[in-house]
Amino acid sequence: MIKLSAVIITFNEALNIERCLKSLIPVIDEIVVVDSFSTDNTKEICLNYNVTFIEQEFLGYIQQKNFALTKTSSNYVVSLDGDEALSDTLQKSILKLKSNWQKDGYYIKRYNNFCGQWINHSGWYPDKKLRVFDKTKGSWQGINPHDSYKLSDNCSSGSLDGDILHWNYKTYSEFNLSTEKFSTISASSYFELGKKAPLWKIILKPTWAFFNAYIIRLGILDGFNGFVIAVQTANITFLKYIKLRELIKLKQ
Repeated sequence: MIKLSAVIITFNEALNIERCLKSLIPVIDEIVVVDSFSTDNTKEICLNYNVTFIEQEFLGYIQQKNFALTKTSSNYVVSLDGDEALSDTLQKSILKLKSNWQKDGYYIKRYNNFCGQWINHSGWYPDKKLRVFDKTKGSWQGINPHDSYKLSDNCSSGSLDGDILHWNYKTYSEFNLSTEKFSTISASSYFELGKKAPLWKIILKPTWAFFNAYIIRLGILDGFNGFVIAVQTANITFLKYIKLRELIKLKQ
């Protein structure tokens, strides 16, 4: 039977981290928490459990998660965010996997709770994520803040039953603040990659983002919150490109 390490990166997750840890303890052999010097009680809560707690200045989402992988004693890893937890069905799937590991990585559906409502559409479900993997067979990649674990060429992948439960936003105000934050990070990442922000992108990209989330991804079936998600999906796209345009002008 293989040993499994869990990795969590945190910053001010006092409201969520205990739920996350409790869902991991029954199925994981080691839990590594890499914290960006939280100013709440995240550290104190973690130290009440048998975890390896490491404080590391935030390097960026991708960089921080790759750093965290270097701290596990096992190559077999379950990766969660502090506001996530394993469902009961997923716990059972992972327990079975420990004695029957066949692939290099496993995709899991993520079920998002938005302002008290579990979202079934809007591009937010099944929201498959590769979160159980052999850390020697890939790495965290992407454009900050949109990180994802990518397996190397010729690696195999499967899927697990159950969900990663994700409590992402409790209020609309919190969603607004996050939209502002992540659009700034995205714009900076795009700028570093040399991407451009012509007017047509500023107009068409947000329009498509709304249509995709609300119509194609059936956000309309998620009621009022589906509409809110579609609007904010368009808004974060709009903000990303106007902030990118601003950065380009400032450097001219």
